[in-house]
Amino acid sequence: MPSARDVNDRESLDGVPVEENPRASLPTASSHRQVDSPIAHIAESDPLLADSPSGSSCNSTGHRTVWPSESSSRHTPRYSYFLDVMEKFRDSKIGRFAKKLEVDNEDGLTNAQLMLTNHDLKPVEPERRQWGPWNFVGFWIADSFNINTWMISSTQVANGLSWWQSWLCVWIGYTISGTFICMTGRIGATYHISFPVVSRSSFGIWGSLWPVFNRAAMACIWYGVQSWIGGECVTLMIRSIWTKYKDVPNSMPKSSGTDTMDFVSFFLFWFGSLPAIWFPVHQIRHLFTVKAYFVPCAGLVFFIWAIVRAHGIGPIVHQPSSKHGGALGWAIVQGIMSSIANFATLIVNDPDFARFARKPKDALWPQFFTIPIGFAVTSFIGIIVSSSSTVIYGGEPIWNPLTLLSRFLDGANGAARFGVFIIAFAFTLAQLGTNIAANSVSAGTDMTALLPRYLNIRRGGYICAIVGLAMCPWNLLSTSNNFTTYLSAYSVFLSSIAGVIICDYYIVRKGYLQIKDLYSARPSSPYYYTFGFHWRGYTAYICGILINIVGFVGAIGKPVPKGATYIYNLNFFCGFIVAGGTYWLLSKVGHMEARSEYWNEVGEEIRNVSVAYGAGEGIGGFHDVESGSEHSNKAVEAEYVGERKVAANY
Repeated sequence: MPSARDVNDRESLDGVPVEENPRASLPTASSHRQVDSPIAHIAESDPLLADSPSGSSCNSTGHRTVWPSESSSRHTPRYSYFLDVMEKFRDSKIGRFAKKLEVDNEDGLTNAQLMLTNHDLKPVEPERRQWGPWNFVGFWIADSFNINTWMISSTQVANGLSWWQSWLCVWIGYTISGTFICMTGRIGATYHISFPVVSRSSFGIWGSLWPVFNRAAMACIWYGVQSWIGGECVTLMIRSIWTKYKDVPNSMPKSSGTDTMDFVSFFLFWFGSLPAIWFPVHQIRHLFTVKAYFVPCAGLVFFIWAIVRAHGIGPIVHQPSSKHGGALGWAIVQGIMSSIANFATLIVNDPDFARFARKPKDALWPQFFTIPIGFAVTSFIGIIVSSSSTVIYGGEPIWNPLTLLSRFLDGANGAARFGVFIIAFAFTLAQLGTNIAANSVSAGTDMTALLPRYLNIRRGGYICAIVGLAMCPWNLLSTSNNFTTYLSAYSVFLSSIAGVIICDYYIVRKGYLQIKDLYSARPSSPYYYTFGFHWRGYTAYICGILINIVGFVGAIGKPVPKGATYIYNLNFFCGFIVAGGTYWLLSKVGHMEARSEYWNEVGEEIRNVSVAYGAGEGIGGFHDVESGSEHSNKAVEAEYVGERKVAANY
C-alpha cells in the first residue's frame, strides 16, 4: 500500500491533488505496483534518462510508485536499449565533456526541469538581494548619461521644435517610461525573478522562449553597435595623449569597411569590457555607483567649458519653433514617443535588475523619480553644449559630443588635451555601463533561459560579447540601408510583449504568481497551457504587432498610407494597449488557472526556493531550503460545481 505521502503527493490526470478533487479516489492495492527492477532504479537516479510523470511518486523506501497512467513501455526491450545507449553516451568523452560544461543546479531535477532552471534563473535568495534604493538611483543616473541621451533632442530640434519644447518631450517621455519601468520592475522586485521567468506566466513555459530569444538577439546586436561607439571614445582618449594616432597607417583592406585606427580603438574597448561581464549582477552595482559620481561631473565640466569658449549659450535657446497647429502637435507626440522607444528594451527587462532589490519599495520610487530627472538633465546639457558649438565653430550645431571633443583637440595645448582625455574617459565609462546594463546582463539572462543546463548569466554575457565582435558592427553603421533606423524602430515592438506581461500580472492575476509552477514542465502546471504555449498570450502579442506593422514598414523607408503613419507615431501606446486589451478580453474566454479575485502578491514569503518535484508539493507551495519547511496554501477561491477551479491559492 502507498504511504500517506504517496497519496497526498499523487495528482489526478487533470492536475488536481487528490484531497482537492472530488472525482479522484484513493488507489487500491491493485491499482499500483512497486518497481524494483534495475531499469527503474537507473531511470530514477539519472535525470538525464527520465522525467517523472505526474502520475507517479516515490515512497519513503525510495522505490517508485507507478500509477496506471504510466506507460508500461518503459520496461520493454526497446526502452532497455535506450538506457544502454544513454549510459554509453554518458561514459564517452563527449558525454563527460558535456557533463563538465553543466552549470551548478540543485539536486533532484528532472530532464525537463534542467531546461527551465539553474542558479541564475531561480528566485534570488536573500543573501543576493543587495540592491537598496541608492543603488537604483546610482544605476539610473549612470545609465542616463550616455551619447544617445545627449543627442536625443537633436532630432526634435531639427524637426522644427524649439529647445524647450524638445526638452519638455524628454520630461514627458521619460516620466511615462519610468512608470512602465516601475510596473515591470515590481514583478521582479516582489518575486525576485527575471524577465524570462516572468514571461512564462503569460506566454507559457515553452512559449516564453520566443520573446526571450527576441530580446537576446537584439541585445547582442546592440552590444556590438554600442561597443563601436565606445571605440570612438577610446580614439579620443588615445589622441589626447598621442596626437599622431590619427595618422596611423591603415593596413585594413577597403572591403573590411573600417581602418586600422578605428578597429584598434574598437577592439580595445571591447576587450576592456570583458572583465566587467565576469562579476555577478548583485555586485556589478558598484560599477554604476562609480559611474554615477564620475560621469555627471565630467559632463558638467564639458558643459561649463563649452559655455566659456562660446562666451554664452549660443543661438539655439533663442530659436523659436517652426511648427504650428496640428503639425506642432504631431511633432511633440513624435518627440515623446522617441523618448519612450529609446527605453523599450529596458522596460521589458527591468526585472533582471529589480529582482535583486531588498524589498519592492527599493525599486519603486528611486526608479520613478531618477529616470525622468537623470535623462532630462543629460538632454539639457546636450542642448546647451550643442548650441554653444555654433558660436565656437560657426555653421550648424554639432550634436555629437564626440565630434565636438575631436574639434577641441585641433591645435589644443596640454591642458586642453587633458580635459578632453578626462571627458572622453567619462564617455567611455558611460558606454561601458550602458552596454553592461542594457545589453550584456540582459542577453546573459535571456540566454540562461534558452539553455539553462549549460549557460549562466556570465557565460551568456561573454557569448553576447563574442557575437557583438563577430557581427562587424562598423559594416552595419556604414551602410546606407537604414539599419540603425530599423534597429531603433524594431525595439518598439517590445511594447506588445510589455502589454501582455503587465496585463497578465496586474489585471488578470492581480499580482498572484505560483512561483514553483513557473519552473514546472508538468502538463498539470497552470502555466503549461497547451504543450507549454499560451494561445492567449501569443494572440495578443501578434495583435499588438499588427497594429504597428504597416507604419513600421514606412519607418524604414517604404511608402505607406498616411493613416498608418499616424498610428505608428503612437507606436508604443498602440502596441501596448492593443496587446494588453486583447489579452484581457481573451482571459474571459475559457478558464485560466492560478488567478486571484483580489490583489494578492505573495512574494514576501519567498526565501531559498527548491523547485525540484516533491519539494513543497501543492498549488503554489514551495520548499524553503534553509529551514526545510514547506509553505502551505490558503485558498482564496472555491471550486465550482462539476469543475475544478485551481485559482489563487496561497
